[in-house]
Amino acid sequence: MCGRLSQYRGIHDFVAVLSIPDALINPVGEQPLARYNAAPTDQLALLHLEDDGLRADKVRWGWRPHWAKDRAAPINARIEKVAHGPFFRAIWPHRAIVPIDNWFEWVDTPGKARQPWLIRRQDRAPILCAAIGRFPAHDTPPREDDGFVIITADSAGGLLDIHDRRPVVFSPQLAREWLDRATPPERAEQMALFQGEPSEAFEWYRVGKAIGNVRNQGAELIEPLP
Repeated sequence: MCGRLSQYRGIHDFVAVLSIPDALINPVGEQPLARYNAAPTDQLALLHLEDDGLRADKVRWGWRPHWAKDRAAPINARIEKVAHGPFFRAIWPHRAIVPIDNWFEWVDTPGKARQPWLIRRQDRAPILCAAIGRFPAHDTPPREDDGFVIITADSAGGLLDIHDRRPVVFSPQLAREWLDRATPPERAEQMALFQGEPSEAFEWYRVGKAIGNVRNQGAELIEPLP
């Protein structure tokens, strides 16, 4: 999975899909998020459960442990390694959902510039990506080591033609279970390994190369090429 995605709906549009009865604690705000071209280190809206209920917070995309200051903060974590490797051990118990509208991949074309593609759900519903990280809790101020990574798995089906990795995406029912802090880590690992949405749930199309410039924003970036 490459490091670019869209998150343009309002947070309540994303939360409604989850059907979680608790009142939302929402520092994110009521307006549409309007991020058509989000990149690593951006502050993105994510959902996580704390003692005071379901929270929506803006958190930096990317995280690394305190002892890894000599390397760039990863933005993704492979499910094959994330549950048992030392790098993400501290945040594996801290699960979140990053709701997005679509993500982008770049495909090499012989003799031409790389072609960007947009991937979204066929039913246009929000994409509920599994994530882990360190998040704000209660009324505490943001910390320097707050951040998150999106969990990825091998691509399958037609998605393999676009990229060999993709985010682990859950149905609303599984997303609620992923967020639930009572869900054992072993169960969470099995969900991420085997119960992500299949490639048939998605569609993809070419978009203009303007998406390659992180300064560009706007709905025109997600329009299909003729």
